[in-house]
Amino acid sequence: MTPRTDASGRSLPAGPGGLPGDPTGATGGAADLPAGLVAPSYGLTGLAAVLPAAAGALGHELTTATGLSSRAAADELAGGFGAVTRCVVVLVDGLGAHNLADRGGHAPTMRGLLPGARTLASCFPSTTAAALGTLGTGTSPARTGLLGYTQRNPATGGLATLVSWQEQSNPYRRGPKMSRPLTVAPRDLQREPGVLAALAAGGVGVTSPGPQKYNGSGMTTAALHGPEYVVTGNRFGDAVDATVAALRAREGADRRLVYLYQGAVDKAGHRHGWTSPEWGAACEDTDRELRRLLRGVPRGTLVLITADHGQVTTAPARQYDVAADPALSDGVALLGGEPRAMHVYTRDGADPAAVAARWADRLGADAVVRLRDDAVAEGWFGPATGPGSEVPEHVRDVMGDVVVAMTGGEDGSGAATVVDSRLHSPEARAMPGVHGSLTPYEMHVPLLVAVA
Repeated sequence: MTPRTDASGRSLPAGPGGLPGDPTGATGGAADLPAGLVAPSYGLTGLAAVLPAAAGALGHELTTATGLSSRAAADELAGGFGAVTRCVVVLVDGLGAHNLADRGGHAPTMRGLLPGARTLASCFPSTTAAALGTLGTGTSPARTGLLGYTQRNPATGGLATLVSWQEQSNPYRRGPKMSRPLTVAPRDLQREPGVLAALAAGGVGVTSPGPQKYNGSGMTTAALHGPEYVVTGNRFGDAVDATVAALRAREGADRRLVYLYQGAVDKAGHRHGWTSPEWGAACEDTDRELRRLLRGVPRGTLVLITADHGQVTTAPARQYDVAADPALSDGVALLGGEPRAMHVYTRDGADPAAVAARWADRLGADAVVRLRDDAVAEGWFGPATGPGSEVPEHVRDVMGDVVVAMTGGEDGSGAATVVDSRLHSPEARAMPGVHGSLTPYEMHVPLLVAVA
């Protein structure tokens, strides 16, 4: 395997902060963000550019709604290798660039690629549903309508959980929560064309192996439609085997791409924390399979390894409960998002500016609070100007009237969170590993590039 180099064969230099290729201007880039927070990037320094770069490396020309050109993305992120006929894009859920750098001893294969890697900025919120939509379309949450772990369904007023494509029509009812399939069809909410679908339509053989539970799921259909889905066993190694087989098959398209997802690292971080032995073990297992992938794919295969977000460790003493705090509950009809990034939906007749002011006063330095239109204008959910900066009406209706991004977690003191004990189970409120906000550990993701 060959680390990413420039056209002359030299390893690309490390960027600021000791991580390779940090996005230029990422820290404090959005208007009025406190120092130390990371502005989302929806250009060539962001997660949105990864699949367009893969498309460009395969010789397929496209431009996304936010103006990302596959040719420019390939030159920026996969330069130095020339055109390829085989490509694998691996998404390791939860593997933030700083998490990987700090615990790289558990991932010798990935650590070996760090000197020539890039560090990209995720989207806001830095969470799987929003990030997979951004990755799959090469655009932004403001275009896809995939805006968080949970979000309001304007048609019903219920609370939708995007990763499972379920909805609670009455989320505040007492007793067990009653969920049902989300009433919005995946392609009615997420209307942007997908990069993988464009590749398939252009004659590239596109495959995505994985467990049966993801086959045709709402999230897969919304964010990553287009590939031929190959059902495998539940182990990541099963999907690696299917990837190698798809790329080595003697019959089929001349150009091929495989999209490969691994969720074990994120799950370990949520359950045990990213500094735990369990997280290290999940990282080791993933790294071992990635080494096998690099050895098994055909010679000349371009392999891009990235993530959707990183993680921070929670501080129980800095957890706010909306249900127990009138300053946070007054005027609020529904809380969406996640403990690090909230969509606050106000009651009819309530003044969103007054709600925002109360939240800002109550949370203080633990949060950055914005009205919806201000967050849009500052580029939180997508480009603030230029191509794709318009927010479709059906997406604007899903956004919270007030948007909140939590701070903290970088100095070892633990990250502040907001929960609602009427909505969130005790297990959810006690999770040691979380993400969604704008800190470097949540926002920075690696792009590891190798040629087999």
